[in-house]
Amino acid sequence: MSVAEEGNSIRAIIAAFAANLGIAVSKFVAFLFTGSSALLAEAVHSVADTANQLLLLIGGRRAKREASPLHPFGYQRFRYFYGFLVTLVIFLVGGVFALFEGWEKLHAPEPVESPVWAFAVLGVSIVLESFSLRTAVHEAQPERRGLPWLRFIRTTRSPELPVVIAEDFGALTGLFFATVGITLAVVTGDGRWDAVGTIAIGVLLVIISITLSTRMRSLLIGESADQETLRRIEAAIEAEPLVQRMIHLRTMHLGPDQLLIAAKVAFAADETVAHVTDAINRAEARIRGDLDDECFVFLEPDVWDQRLHETQERPPGSAKKP
Repeated sequence: MSVAEEGNSIRAIIAAFAANLGIAVSKFVAFLFTGSSALLAEAVHSVADTANQLLLLIGGRRAKREASPLHPFGYQRFRYFYGFLVTLVIFLVGGVFALFEGWEKLHAPEPVESPVWAFAVLGVSIVLESFSLRTAVHEAQPERRGLPWLRFIRTTRSPELPVVIAEDFGALTGLFFATVGITLAVVTGDGRWDAVGTIAIGVLLVIISITLSTRMRSLLIGESADQETLRRIEAAIEAEPLVQRMIHLRTMHLGPDQLLIAAKVAFAADETVAHVTDAINRAEARIRGDLDDECFVFLEPDVWDQRLHETQERPPGSAKKP
């Protein structure tokens, strides 16, 4: 991730934080006047979203700490860790609470009082959430690079923008559920419709939480570079004249903008140590020059032995050098 893309993430987080804070306050005020369980669920949802933006900012700040002897590759994984915490907050504070509150109101329904308050706050919330989502979508465009949104969320190595976009989309959908539930409760006089809207909000948040937590879990475990990056690494290594072939390549993202690269490279058996060393240094410099990420590159020289390496697995994208 470039400096510009990191700035995009921060702007999206701040916009979402400001919107969610204002929305949470207004929803709690409306709940006091209406007694609507859907509004209470939405208010708690907005509080959770506000806390989530703080967690993302804290994770980004801690990720910038300098590497230490205990953590020689730095602290970039803090961003993944805090992204995973956000998914837990969405699930527990948002989804589970909404399901519990909806279940309670379904068995003991109450009429919605002062519905004007409810509809006014829902209208304001929709405007603010739309602004937040529009900001997140705009800031994500450079990093998305034309990918479909669902694929972008599933493949990006940056945790912040997918989380903010999923939260804002979930918030707008939840507001729609709350509006429908309250409207039906007011029109029919049956408070159970309000409870149904609350349960729908809970189910939505649980689905979003599971989707995001699956993505964050994969990032925490460690993912390789994408296929385009792998091809660029291979090209940089195999552009070195002394390299006979690349035996295998392994990569792993230490963070959104940090990449660990390890490769075994074949040289001629009669090459001197000095020549091999120079060739490795040139290949490493070429890799760092071709990639935007901060790279930790480790190239191991070897001599190609068909009998030894013929059964060795080569990762996808690692083509042999002609």
